[in-house]
Amino acid sequence: MKLASLKDGSRDGRLLVVRADLERAVMAESAPTLQAALDDWATVAPQLAHEADALARHAREDSFGFDANHCHAPLPRAYQWADGSAYVNHVALVRQARGAAVPESFWTEPLMYQGGSDAFLGPRRSIALADEAWGIDFEAEVAVIVDDVPMGATRAQAATAIRLVMLVNDVSLRNLIPGELAKGFGFFQSKPASAASPVAVTPDELGAAWDGGKVHLPLLVELNGEPFGRAEAGEDMTFDFPALIAHAARTRRLAAGSIIGSGTVSNRDAEGGPGKPVAEGGRGYSCIAEQRTVETLRHGAAQTPFLRFGDRVRIEMHDVEGRSIFGAIDQQIEPPPD
Repeated sequence: MKLASLKDGSRDGRLLVVRADLERAVMAESAPTLQAALDDWATVAPQLAHEADALARHAREDSFGFDANHCHAPLPRAYQWADGSAYVNHVALVRQARGAAVPESFWTEPLMYQGGSDAFLGPRRSIALADEAWGIDFEAEVAVIVDDVPMGATRAQAATAIRLVMLVNDVSLRNLIPGELAKGFGFFQSKPASAASPVAVTPDELGAAWDGGKVHLPLLVELNGEPFGRAEAGEDMTFDFPALIAHAARTRRLAAGSIIGSGTVSNRDAEGGPGKPVAEGGRGYSCIAEQRTVETLRHGAAQTPFLRFGDRVRIEMHDVEGRSIFGAIDQQIEPPPD
């Protein structure tokens, strides 16, 4: 089933059950919000599935056209947002741009940071930031929403806790990152609010593309209407979602509604290199920082600027038949309102 949160004037929105084709939706009767559903998933999920089935059979007379422009993020505020960096190729490229080596431990233990989860941006909400000089970048990711996870969870426990899958734009301010990391205390100002796709889906909606830990489909990124990335999310993922969840739960329990991100989806090319731009027949990139690093390696200097006011980013994933699974994150970069 596919779930969304309709803007209704409240902080958490109103839970919607969305048809598989993203054309119609109904107000969920089983729970008022997605967090309420997650808090009692064992009871509520079968009821939501029944509602989804009725919607698919056109048996709900109260259905209406689904419009992502009227949606919050599926969880407008979450108890936790822990973003991993499962694609070590991305880590290596970004660190190379900073002149930093990749320690061997990065291949055996995931990187993870705790981001701001109190105000996820809706899928069509503008990215409002005060200064282009901060080095505004997008990061296209896959994320999962989990049920309660015990501290010290095993891989099997972590895998069975995955309830929903969605897409994320983890906005980064590249020119603020080096100064923050140099203080030895991690990201904060360089990681503003992230955005999420219009809908979150149960893993069964992904069919054979979901193997229990990875999504084996391209993640499509456009910048100002031009193809920028189509990295395969199931390839080069050093740590899958059960591994990331178990890592996050090593010293703490995770509450139902916690979101675990994959980090920027990133592929190497067939020869083992960092990959080529889409314009050159490659899979491109899921963030500008990677393209700039590759440009520096190949041409001696970065050529692609970071995002500027007026730029538009679109992130989406299609099934094997070309249909949108999660709806699109479609955002424009703007200065804050006066």
